[in-house]
Amino acid sequence: MNADQVAKHLRRANEVARRAASMGRHPFGALLVAPDGETVLAEQGNIDTVNHAESTLARTAAGNWPGEYLARCTLVTTFEPCAMCTGTIYWANIGRVVYGASEEVLLALTGSHEENPTLSLPCREVLARGQKVVEVIGPVASLEAEMLEPHLGFWSLR
Repeated sequence: MNADQVAKHLRRANEVARRAASMGRHPFGALLVAPDGETVLAEQGNIDTVNHAESTLARTAAGNWPGEYLARCTLVTTFEPCAMCTGTIYWANIGRVVYGASEEVLLALTGSHEENPTLSLPCREVLARGQKVVEVIGPVASLEAEMLEPHLGFWSLR
């Protein structure tokens, strides 16, 4: 996936995050992108504290496409996947993750908010414990401010 594709898909994932926020959900969004790097196969906003955009999308993908195909797909998400989501992505056999902003940036933004108790466990560290390779691209510093925008003010109003 080239830099232009990464930026285009991260911006679309951020639109999904905005849509989730407009429904009263946490502003996170994710996409599943086909091996061609262009075709969006599915998109998912956050549902609740347990059904994150990334894990929900990975479970749906695993139920709809064979693992050999998913190994060539990319999950694009606005923020670094948490340990739960990273594990689900791994078990779904999705071969690449692209994220816009890091878990550290999210923690700085949300603090100890009870609806978003972040884990200081980078997705690369979780994936390093696995038996297969999942490529990780992120954070994308040039788009971090855009990824943060739907969160500005959101957490202080909850």
